[in-house]
Amino acid sequence: MEFYKKMRNILITGGAGFIGSNMALQLIKKGYKITVLDNLSPQIHGENPEFSSPLFQSIKGKVNFIEGTVTSNEDWQKALKDQDVVIHLAAETGTGQSMYQVQKYVDVNIGGTAIFLDILANTEHSIKKVIIASSRAIYGEGKYQCPDHGTVFPVERLDSEMSKGDFDCKCPICCEKLELLPTTEDSKIHPTSVYGITKQNQEQMVLTVCKSIGIAAVGYRYQNVYGPGQSLTNPYTGILSIFSTRIKNGNDINIFEDGKETRDFVYIDDVVNATILGLENDEANGQVYNVGTGEATNVLAVAQLLCKNYGIDINLIISGNYRLGDIRHNFADITKIRQQLGFEPIWTFEKGISAFTQWVNLQTITEDKYEHSIQEMKKKGLYK
Repeated sequence: MEFYKKMRNILITGGAGFIGSNMALQLIKKGYKITVLDNLSPQIHGENPEFSSPLFQSIKGKVNFIEGTVTSNEDWQKALKDQDVVIHLAAETGTGQSMYQVQKYVDVNIGGTAIFLDILANTEHSIKKVIIASSRAIYGEGKYQCPDHGTVFPVERLDSEMSKGDFDCKCPICCEKLELLPTTEDSKIHPTSVYGITKQNQEQMVLTVCKSIGIAAVGYRYQNVYGPGQSLTNPYTGILSIFSTRIKNGNDINIFEDGKETRDFVYIDDVVNATILGLENDEANGQVYNVGTGEATNVLAVAQLLCKNYGIDINLIISGNYRLGDIRHNFADITKIRQQLGFEPIWTFEKGISAFTQWVNLQTITEDKYEHSIQEMKKKGLYK
């Protein structure tokens, strides 16, 4: 009998969020009993989640919901009671925001995880497995090929070069231009943001402590997750949501750098399916996996496709602006999760964008708060 069949009670921290709510609903369909611990952050759910958060509304009445925070030992103790598995998604997630709300990101992402692991290590509990949501942000810049020096991992790009319009990554040895490669799980870990640092710590803490106390653990390094239900009110993270809100408000889109920077956009259903494979497969225990599509899409192409799907013509301004801490490129090599767990992304970017924009068209147009977030970064010297 496979181990997971004995594990029916699952706690999802951050389970009212985008990934968490979709995860909860899919697991309920599979017969699991779900408890959610979530603080219903206004940045994600609005000021009145009962009415303003489709994410919260989608799970309300279907899960055992605990409104609380991962920074509270008491809330953790309450949520962990009689659970078999923890899917730890709760985290502060904005890359740019993390660079000036450092203590908040450390307290929630690292401190909250430390409280959880202290409980596992020092108290009686029924937890048998932990899934930790990591991020592609832990890699910093991705994997590259130098004609002279082989595989290299570029360091953070310099303000002095980007200010001159030179956004490409250079070989850290000879400073020549590089060929982009898919990033494998054994690539160098060197995050370029506080957010990335905290995700690296979360992953390492969970895998290290759980191994020492005999609890199975799996880490997932998610790429850029998107899809219906994604918060349209959060101006700090989620490029598709940010762009969509600006398009719907008739506002121009400022394309950072030269618009050629790329990301690996992975649809929410594929992320949920990949995570459940690790939950239900013992071969995943002790492993970390990239979760993406294995394809790089540039930011300008994203904006153009969104405008096309919405049928709204706005100005796409390639400004040369940039944010310190942003990466140039990163897309996943998903060979490992394919071979070990049989994962295969089903959703192409075009199909996923179509589903996403159809959903957005059914939503009330929300206030565009993006300029406020940019002004915050300007004041901190992080936006150029």
